[in-house]
Amino acid sequence: MLFIDFAIVFLKAALPVMVVILIISLAANMLQVGFHFTLEPIMPKFEKLNPLTGFQRLFSKRSLVELVKSFIKIGVVGYFIYRFILKETMELPKLINLELIESLQLAGSLILELAFQIGTVILVLAVLDYFYQWWQHNESLKMSKQEIKEEFKQSEGNPQIKGKIKERQRAMAMQRMMQEIPKASVVVTNPTHYAVALKYEKDMAAPIVVAKGQDFLAQRIKDAAKKHGVAIVENKPLARSLYSATDIGEAVPPELYQAIAEVLAYVYRLKKRLS
Repeated sequence: MLFIDFAIVFLKAALPVMVVILIISLAANMLQVGFHFTLEPIMPKFEKLNPLTGFQRLFSKRSLVELVKSFIKIGVVGYFIYRFILKETMELPKLINLELIESLQLAGSLILELAFQIGTVILVLAVLDYFYQWWQHNESLKMSKQEIKEEFKQSEGNPQIKGKIKERQRAMAMQRMMQEIPKASVVVTNPTHYAVALKYEKDMAAPIVVAKGQDFLAQRIKDAAKKHGVAIVENKPLARSLYSATDIGEAVPPELYQAIAEVLAYVYRLKKRLS
């Protein structure tokens, strides 16, 4: 009768709290995802019955680590229970000669003390396990060298393909540049290191750079100019300034107008004399 009365009192005390927790949990879930009735979680999934997949999960590295952690937790908790029982061995025979209420009080105090010790041990183990899980999670987020390479390929593109594309683009730009040299008015040279081809017509506000190059490319520009009869003028400071201050397709800067005008005037006089 004592145990029955105790159970009734416990249910009366705990049931309202449990009902409130249940209502709050259901309300929070419905606020997050709404009402959604589905039988999918309880439907059987035959792929989970695959023995090979089961063995892989059973003997994976993570499963072995969790198994070792479980043994450690069981061992530590078992040690504290054993130590408590060994310590309280002399108190247990007293329960035989005590009245029911006194024996329940003594048993309750022993159980509460044991529960407090076990709870403290489990709390410490949980804190340690939390830091381990945090460390493991951070390690799992780190990528291997191969994963970094694959991600770089996906985000930036394959370096080999990008190199081929750039090489093709340079070749096409070179071809376009060499096609513009016959239309140039003059090629200003260094004479060996730099060559800049300029084009000027009456309707232009300023001469435009149609080709430029250094060393080997400069020699190709000069060869193309000779082949198509484009005048070549040696002017080291002007060639160097044009090469560093302008890009292909751009007009020459105003500070070089006078020097370029003198070069063009010389070219026009030369053409007039030859004609």
